[in-house]
Amino acid sequence: MQLTNNLTKRSFGTDAHGEAIEEFTLKNSHGMQARIINYGATLRELDVPDRRGKIENVILGFDNLSDYQEIVHRPYFGATVGRFANRIAGAKFSLDGKEYVLAPNNGHNSLHGGIRGFDMRCWQAQPLTDSKDPAVKFTYVSKDMEEGFPGTVTVTVTYTLSDDNALRLDYTATTDKATPINLTNHAYFNLDGAGKGSILHHLLQINADDYLPVDKELIPLGKPAGVEGSPFDFRQAKEIGQDLGSVPGGYDHNWNLRYKNGELVEAVTASDPVSGRVLHMSTTEPGVQIYISQGQDGTMRGVGGIYKQYCGFTLEAQHFPDSPHHPEYPNAVLRPGETYKQTTIFQFSILKKGEI
Repeated sequence: MQLTNNLTKRSFGTDAHGEAIEEFTLKNSHGMQARIINYGATLRELDVPDRRGKIENVILGFDNLSDYQEIVHRPYFGATVGRFANRIAGAKFSLDGKEYVLAPNNGHNSLHGGIRGFDMRCWQAQPLTDSKDPAVKFTYVSKDMEEGFPGTVTVTVTYTLSDDNALRLDYTATTDKATPINLTNHAYFNLDGAGKGSILHHLLQINADDYLPVDKELIPLGKPAGVEGSPFDFRQAKEIGQDLGSVPGGYDHNWNLRYKNGELVEAVTASDPVSGRVLHMSTTEPGVQIYISQGQDGTMRGVGGIYKQYCGFTLEAQHFPDSPHHPEYPNAVLRPGETYKQTTIFQFSILKKGEI
């Protein structure tokens, strides 16, 4: 269905709970397209031109709803993740003197909101047909004690595609009880095209002087560590795979960005010398979790083909993992009367002549 000149929608099936799932396509004048479904407010495809003008999808995803509903081994491709993105150690936390117990879905820990987090919920979609740029707003109401979290939380995320090849994500959340909140988008990028092989040759620059060391269960050990002299130093652009051999288990860590109290700052630049595509990520969040899909083993097929190890990387704008156990980390507790806000922008360009 054509909603505006650059915004359409179509049916994407019915989920396991009988909810109608729709896909919205946002387009701009340069051929860039974003396809988002209201199941998990999930970014399903992102079509971006390369240096020759060839347009290809640059994120991992599925072409059917049933794969998104796989609850056990789900990769969270493109999903809006919450109520608390990343891990909470021991699947429990204390808040205002009361302990809350969550469902452990990642060993002993809670990951990405629990067994049925925001990524597996049907969101209400509102196409913003009066917007200058094509945009869709998604809303979800998370009930009190859903997945063990206190408070009824109303969450929105608005996707907007601008004519300068930027996909903007604006989040809000309000609550009627104090609760931890940490929202992110879990897209996996491959700037050469989804299913086109390894991203280890991609160049990555991260505007961060510190990162969070983790234990074997990927729980932060506590204090940040400086990146200087370590394989986590991406302050100057380098190939993702350059120092990978010195990182047991691979990169799946939070980098502490040069945070400016909620101001929008440039966080990460990624580029692919093969296609010439460049991705600039800006965010208002204090951290970014970068995961390089070392867990993909070739058994999963998605848009573009079979997904093997190192087939994509995430840029998960976030508050720090396990924040409920670390009061010294940036505050991740939302209280009644407050509004959580986040903006994250993924802007694409082409490598200039002479750049690598």
